[in-house]
Amino acid sequence: MCGRIALYSDPDRIARILEAQLTLDREGWGPSWNVGPTDPILGVSEDDHGIRSLSAYRWGLLPVGAKDPKQSARAFNARSETVATKPTFRSAFRRGRVLVPVDGFFEWRTEGKVKTPSFFTRSDGQLLVFAGLREWWRSPAGEVIRSATIITAAAGPDMGDIHDRMPVVLEQETWEHWLDPAVSNRDELEPLLVPARAGTLIHYQVDRAVGNVRNNGPELIEAVDDRQPPLGISP
Repeated sequence: MCGRIALYSDPDRIARILEAQLTLDREGWGPSWNVGPTDPILGVSEDDHGIRSLSAYRWGLLPVGAKDPKQSARAFNARSETVATKPTFRSAFRRGRVLVPVDGFFEWRTEGKVKTPSFFTRSDGQLLVFAGLREWWRSPAGEVIRSATIITAAAGPDMGDIHDRMPVVLEQETWEHWLDPAVSNRDELEPLLVPARAGTLIHYQVDRAVGNVRNNGPELIEAVDDRQPPLGISP
């Protein structure tokens, strides 16, 4: 499960890393250290000519046939095991795959009634890039909503005992294949939807204030244990 992310890198930097054209409306866009479902996230798509675009999406997939836009709040994650066949996601899996860049994500370890949050990011300081899907939805009144979801897999070794699911992290050598609109065969795509290799991620405990999505600021990704190494982000 992945239900809270941090997205504070400048979109120009993200577009450069992902070799995409920036189509984002910068008005109203700003860094966030506490992004939750239905909030804006970023996604990179590729057209039939190989041109990549970085755009904003509502976090939570809204299928074309949805009756109520509130449905997106329940589809912020898609399970790798069923994403190719589940009605909510199967169309986007064939023709709407995106890269979802983030700086990090939060996950909670539950012990009894106590939930303790940790912040996960790449161990090499680079941008995290998740496998995602996108859709366009139009209301009867003509309102258009672009939405996206993040695909999850069984937890890999870097999750430790924090959670039994994790976002699918795509390495750079897989980006082109995942985005290629000419690829729709699930047998070619599903092998990419696996847990991250050991050593890909680091994590540390953070303050419980991140549990309230109304809280926002860089203090939310600070380690509560001063012995934790400082977080470094590579240019």
